[in-house]
Amino acid sequence: MVLMNDIENSDPEIAQALKDELKRQEEGLEMIPSENNVSHATLQAMGSVLTNKYSEGYPRKRYYGGQEFADKIEEIAIDRAKKVFNVVHANVQPYSGSPANFAVLNALLEPGDCHMGLKLTDGGHLTHGWKVSATAKYFKSVPYSVKKDGRVDLEEVRRLAIENKPKAIWVGYTAYPRKFEFKEFAEIADEVGAYLIADIAHISGLVAGGAHESPVPYVHVITTTTHKTIRGPRGGMIMVTQKGIDKDPDLASKIDKSIFPGLQGGPHDHTTAGIAVALGEAMKPEFKDYAKQIVANAKSLAESLKKEGMKLVTDGTDTHLLLIDLTENGAGKGQYMQQALDLAGITVNKNTIPFEPFSAFYPSGIRLGTPSLTTRGMKEKDMEKVAKWIAAVYDEIRTYDMPNDKDERKEAIKKFSSEIKENTNLRKIREEVREFAKEFPLYPGFEIMR
Repeated sequence: MVLMNDIENSDPEIAQALKDELKRQEEGLEMIPSENNVSHATLQAMGSVLTNKYSEGYPRKRYYGGQEFADKIEEIAIDRAKKVFNVVHANVQPYSGSPANFAVLNALLEPGDCHMGLKLTDGGHLTHGWKVSATAKYFKSVPYSVKKDGRVDLEEVRRLAIENKPKAIWVGYTAYPRKFEFKEFAEIADEVGAYLIADIAHISGLVAGGAHESPVPYVHVITTTTHKTIRGPRGGMIMVTQKGIDKDPDLASKIDKSIFPGLQGGPHDHTTAGIAVALGEAMKPEFKDYAKQIVANAKSLAESLKKEGMKLVTDGTDTHLLLIDLTENGAGKGQYMQQALDLAGITVNKNTIPFEPFSAFYPSGIRLGTPSLTTRGMKEKDMEKVAKWIAAVYDEIRTYDMPNDKDERKEAIKKFSSEIKENTNLRKIREEVREFAKEFPLYPGFEIMR
């Protein structure tokens, strides 16, 4: 089957860019832990006639006509979300995770009210109250930290909660490789009377597949994106637990009103259909095997990287995600490592590490994960090969320093970029990665814009 082949006739420039992106994904290793590969069925839902429809409001309560099928699809998505995560209420309309998170704060807090979340530089998310986010501009934000071992400092969380009496506390992270401490956070939140919000954007697929503990017994509200380990389109969901309803019987209504009409207009119906398809896939028995394989691959990758001499934040992982600390030969090398890995066909993102010696713009680590590789069928033994390539790339950038002087950094990066492009060892690794990636087709059995 050929998908979207008409683009070649109507807009060859865009068609070529899409072909190039498909080729890039197929011939490389996508290892950014917040990325994954949707199924062919989800691609079809996203490219469907639902993109023509405007459905402002909620099922059976729309503002426009012609909604019978849009209603049906959204109701299916809601029902599947409730079953997959064992919650009493689900809203599938958030455009993504960040709007979902702001919508929850908008529902639970008044401007100036206090909430707590993990520092961005320690692995937290921007929308959990980091200083440059609207979640800190409109609400009082009290960030908590990790300890020297990279794990959340629960004693500090409790102390700050008692001192500040936050109305809401976030448990959930974007660059934290260990299991989320739902039970411990629940005890703290209950002690101070706060709402506990679990942001499971990164681990929702692991939760759905039984590879990570569920937050449902412990928290009041759950937010998630739908495009990471749950393997759906780029969207978001907000869910309310029975514990949440017990705390506030109007909680589900407050959440829904915060999304619409509070912050958004009409939902993206084609995305809703894609979410429904992905949730349907998550309900199948084989998804449990998939979720467990993601974690098994991440653990194998972690051990293999350590054998190659790489230093990991928290010395390993419990999830799909790893953080490599590159400070052994100087700080600020994340930019260099990301760029060199790109040239080798391995896609990661530069990332801060706990107690970052530089900054988020020139961080000292890289973040990587196994969802996409697992979707393509790779197993533990394959992670050993990947680890060797990553370590080999690191060997090529060890001698490059990031200047302490901010004014000198742009020139240093420019010089690095020029020299690394000519690196013959990276070119050799690139060819090896390309041949390896071809063994694991992105969409086997389907012809997509080739």
